[in-house]
Order: sequence, then structure tokens, then C-alpha cells
Amino acid sequence: MEQSLVLIKPDGVQRGLIGKIITRFEDRGLRLIGAKFLLVSDDLAKKHYAVHEGKHFYDSLIDFITSAPVMAMVWEGPDAISAIRQTVGKTRGTEADPGTIRHDYGIQARFNLVHASDSVENGQAEIALWFKPEELVRWKRVTEDWMFE
Repeated sequence: MEQSLVLIKPDGVQRGLIGKIITRFEDRGLRLIGAKFLLVSDDLAKKHYAVHEGKHFYDSLIDFITSAPVMAMVWEGPDAISAIRQTVGKTRGTEADPGTIRHDYGIQARFNLVHASDSVENGQAEIALWFKPEELVRWKRVTEDWMFE
């Protein structure tokens, strides 16, 4: 089973979209195994966005992710990375496919509501950055035998 970090960013929290976004992943059949609502520290933000350090938009990323609460989650399932990224949609809401989170609720790239891991490796690294192992709950939904091969 693949795992992905998903963050509902400050714009999604401020707009009251947490429940709607979680429902999208549950409707896909993904399993929530970790969640926490937090204010992101500068230190965590800088570690999370380290790959973008030195780029012209780095400071605005840090300012944005630390500006208001974030809902941090770990989702699990077969092909979770691609299923989640498909559900989220392209970075810009105007370029995202209809029915995706970013198309349905977003317009601009900066306020794109959600972060989702882009690979299994990055998912593992991001989850380790945001969650302690004991904060993840292993469980199985009884309907999974009817959803997964």
C-alpha cells in the first residue's frame, strides 16, 4: 500500500473546505491513517519546502503555509500517490480537470488548497517530517475486499 502526505493549506482551512476535501479522498476508497490540525512553524515550513530554497517564490511559500492553520493528513491505498494527485488536479485551478479539488475550488496557483506527495519516496520523506510513527493508525476498512484487488 502506498502512502501520501496531504496538506489542506491555509486557504482551504480558511474557506471551510476541510470536510469536502476529506470526502473526496474517502470517496476514492483511500484510507486515512493520520491527521492533525496545526499551525506550521517556520522550521517545519523551511524543511518541507527545502527543495525550493533560493527560488524567487520561496519566501512567499513559507509566509503562506505559516499564515493560518493547516490540516495535515496521511492517506493510504493501492496507487495512492497517483489516485490522490488525480483527485487534487493540476497546480492551477484553471488548468485542472473538472471534478478535481483544484478545479472545483481554486483558480490561482498560489492558492491551490492542497499539497500532495508527488512520489512514493517523497511521500515517505514528507510523512516522516510531519508525523511520528506512533501518530499513524493501522486499520482496515471492512469494505476493502470489495474495492481493492
